[in-house]
Amino acid sequence: MPDAILLDRLRAAVDAAFDEEVRFLQELVRFPSLRGAEAPLQDWMHRQLGAWGYAMDRFSLADVPLASHPKAAPMVDADPARSVQVVAAHRAANPTGRSLILQGHIDVVPEGPAAMWTHPPYAGVVRDGWLYGRGAHDMKAGVAAMVFAMDAIRAAGLEPAADVYLQTVTEEESTGNGALATLLRGYRAEAALIPEPTGHTITRAQTGTVWFRLKVRGVPVHVMVAQDGTNAIMSAYALIQALYAHTKTLNQAARANAWYGAMQDPIKFNPGIIRGGDWASSTPAWCEVDCRIGLVPGTTPEEAMRAVEQVVKDAARGDAFLANNPPEVVFHGFQTDPYVLEPGSEAEAVLAAAHAAVHGGEMPARLSTAVNDTRYYGLYMGVPGLCYGPKGEGAHGFDERTSLADLKTCTLTIAAFIADWCGVREAG
Repeated sequence: MPDAILLDRLRAAVDAAFDEEVRFLQELVRFPSLRGAEAPLQDWMHRQLGAWGYAMDRFSLADVPLASHPKAAPMVDADPARSVQVVAAHRAANPTGRSLILQGHIDVVPEGPAAMWTHPPYAGVVRDGWLYGRGAHDMKAGVAAMVFAMDAIRAAGLEPAADVYLQTVTEEESTGNGALATLLRGYRAEAALIPEPTGHTITRAQTGTVWFRLKVRGVPVHVMVAQDGTNAIMSAYALIQALYAHTKTLNQAARANAWYGAMQDPIKFNPGIIRGGDWASSTPAWCEVDCRIGLVPGTTPEEAMRAVEQVVKDAARGDAFLANNPPEVVFHGFQTDPYVLEPGSEAEAVLAAAHAAVHGGEMPARLSTAVNDTRYYGLYMGVPGLCYGPKGEGAHGFDERTSLADLKTCTLTIAAFIADWCGVREAG
């Protein structure tokens, strides 16, 4: 645990720079960093962090051997060459502490109809202690917190006594390939902290996720003789209903899961995008539905994918047309393993001590029914992957917002964690 004098130095530095941190976060939010359009924000990050004296690395997913890695997810609808990653390195001379990765994603999901927002989704409006905007909560507040936690250490006249890598990545909302790319680029450390918006709790476990696309055909006829054709949209609807029934069965089985047994319906299924048909007075000849389904620890993505294929196959047999014109299941995007941060790691103990020093109490734990990038470190690299960050509301929804008071508190907590985990020494 950082001593009281060090914590006071860090607190004073966080307080002094907090207005600048809020402005920094507003700038992050003002970039509409949707999938495939993240490069302008990453270029800005590269310039900003480079001006602060970090050793900078900017590269795309096309610059690493992503396709050959068994955990790379397929990118059906995105160009790897346009997906830019940024790493800012603090490399300690004669390091004596433990190295650390601080990583956050800057990609955001679509904002939906702007008219349904109280404030414009990319304006970064501040009202009554909250900062509003797409990505403000998930997870640009966490990115600001990790950047300014490092800045607080520097402003306090200190520097980490070990290597620290600040990473801003893409594809967290769709594949996870951005985080994987940093590992393929060669970046390693003895712990990784991802400040996703957990409300100052540690994420003990996360479910896995699989994305897939249902591709259904039909027979187009004039609607006046609709009985002579088939409706691909309605056929797709029948498949969706079968997948909802499948999810219900999965959740019943999940009651026996060691981690999620006490949670009601931890496996979530969502048909998220639908496209189909060509004319309102013709029965649609085609329909595509992009879906997402979760999986609990103890299930692999491959098992979940085979189950989806079987459900679709069985449902198609009950339809006269689909039985002879089978729908296609195309897996694209997420194919992620569940991840459990087993209690007892030294990195978690240090984070818990930093939390206690700042918050005055025990660090709570949470179970997540979504994914985050810590799995790459914890499952595949044997490195503790800590997911802990500030508080906000409205992830993926209208009027997404982050609490500025919690942002300040989280920035101090992360600074205290860095100081304890990496060690610090007087700068210069």
